[in-house]
Amino acid sequence: MWSTLEKHRILYRMKVTAILPDELIQSIKEETGGKNITQSLTIALTQWLKQTKINNLISQIDKKPLQFQEDFSASKIRETNRSR
Repeated sequence: MWSTLEKHRILYRMKVTAILPDELIQSIKEETGGKNITQSLTIALTQWLKQTKINNLISQIDKKPLQFQEDFSASKIRETNRSR
């Protein structure tokens, strides 16, 4: 995951001072496999943000489920895809 982050040039950086328990930082470093605290927190926060976005989409679908068109047919879709 970090390699994906390394491919993109970081244009904006923010230095943050936070008081966090040592046990939390150690657990994050172990779970993410980061080389240092910054890399570990970047990985953890990126994963958290992705999971939050997924959870929000799931909530939206729960509120308004996806619906197929009345004339939907899987075989029609296959035929359309194969004819391309």
